[in-house]
Amino acid sequence: MNEEQRRAYWRANTALIRNLLIVWALVSIVFSILLVQPLNAIQFFGVPLGFWMAQQGSIYVFVILIFTYAIQMDKLDKKYNMDKLDKKSNSDRRD
Repeated sequence: MNEEQRRAYWRANTALIRNLLIVWALVSIVFSILLVQPLNAIQFFGVPLGFWMAQQGSIYVFVILIFTYAIQMDKLDKKYNMDKLDKKSNSDRRD
């Protein structure tokens, strides 16, 4: 892998992390804290939406973010052939 490919890989990696952190911040800070009163005017499964987001919704979003990161990183590794480099370096260590 040349230097340009390595930089492109890390740019894509940091962009993915940045985007997922933005979603995390929106859910945990904005929806669960700052907008809890306006969201409480909406009923969701019989409870106020702001309360539900703070108690349950944010947990679901966090779990989804974990799986999203794993799936997207797998695709990114395959795109830049990092999965093959990792297998090669592991086999070199065993020899």
